[in-house]
Amino acid sequence: MRQPESKPAGSAPGRIVASHGRRVLLEDASGRRLPCRLFGRDLKVVCGDRVRWRPADAEGADGLVVEVEPRRTVLSRLNMGGGSEPIVANLDRLVAVLAPAPAADLDLCDRYLAAAEWADLEAAVVLNKRDLPGASEPVLTRALDVYRRIGYAVATASKREPAGVDELARLLSRGTSVLVGQSGVGKSSLTNRLVPGIEAAVQEISRGTQEGRHTTTAAVLYLLPGGGELIDSPGVRDYAPPLPAPRNVASGFREIAAVAADCRFPDCHHRGEPGCAVEPAAAAGRVDARRLASYRQLLGLAEQFAARARSKGPPRPDRGFRR
Repeated sequence: MRQPESKPAGSAPGRIVASHGRRVLLEDASGRRLPCRLFGRDLKVVCGDRVRWRPADAEGADGLVVEVEPRRTVLSRLNMGGGSEPIVANLDRLVAVLAPAPAADLDLCDRYLAAAEWADLEAAVVLNKRDLPGASEPVLTRALDVYRRIGYAVATASKREPAGVDELARLLSRGTSVLVGQSGVGKSSLTNRLVPGIEAAVQEISRGTQEGRHTTTAAVLYLLPGGGELIDSPGVRDYAPPLPAPRNVASGFREIAAVAADCRFPDCHHRGEPGCAVEPAAAAGRVDARRLASYRQLLGLAEQFAARARSKGPPRPDRGFRR
């Protein structure tokens, strides 16, 4: 019989609440937060990781992180080598943030939602800056209606309105959530409204990681006064999730996957194959045409990676993925 793995001698449980390379801020079992370093060159952690740590012998940190516990869930991204690079761990919910300015990148939002489906996370969409005139533009309102119709929670928010984040706070009031989205949509502004005393929290993180005011360049975990935990992640120019085999890409688009059950062939890619049920559903308005195009873009990227893997060439993402 296999014996349970032993914990490192003298170690205690903790959780990573901010990470900057080899320096991290750790929350111990009592809720105290302290600066730590990673022990060993091969040890890598992300915000949200459950870890084991022990007091440090040398100056420069209060503790040493010696082991990463198995992750319950993980949100990852596709790296330039074609592999999976973890971003945050032990999440319950992904919240994709859109705004009318900068112009909403709906394909980016779809890729985040697909990542949530593949990572077994709840997902929601938030329209920030709802007070701006562009928030009522038809393209944006239609997209939000589509997300609601296929089962995603949708909320609106604004830092300029007295009750501008109440709806979002209710959405985040249980479990651990991460805000994701393109640069400039106002994720940090929302976090500032959601977390009282955030300046003190930022200073604590800056001291713990010795990164000055650069803490916005990494994911940071905060406790919310109404319940729940929030990870504020850096804005991105683009994002692509680690991709499954081409035949499984549709599983990241829940409405397409539901209709695809009626396709004649189980390996249908929904590009006009005989007996495809998805294209007629799109023509009838039961599948959103823009979402179908977004799916096909990810499918094409998955096919590129699959072809390069078969030819044993180094996978280099090009079309549809920028870093």
